[in-house]
Amino acid sequence: MSDILKAVHETATDLYESGVMDKITFREIEALCIPKKRTFTALEIKNLRETKHLSQRVLAALLSVGPSTVQQWEMGHKKPSAPAAKLLDLLDRKGVEALV
Repeated sequence: MSDILKAVHETATDLYESGVMDKITFREIEALCIPKKRTFTALEIKNLRETKHLSQRVLAALLSVGPSTVQQWEMGHKKPSAPAAKLLDLLDRKGVEALV
């Protein structure tokens, strides 16, 4: 979340908790603060894996997919599912420790 979105979310939380903002408005603001769904190209997946010093087999194990699935992603034959893309994003932002 960007610094601006963090500030907006904190302000909305304070307003909601103090009773100035209604629940519906607060929930709408919260929804706007959720990061956009990230997509990965084949090259981005391969670069991410190599940057984190992971083999295809180890990345597959971390994401609970088969090694051939990672290979197909990296060749551009398949795209990661939404949950797998979320885990790839988490790996990119937080590192391997977030997945173990």
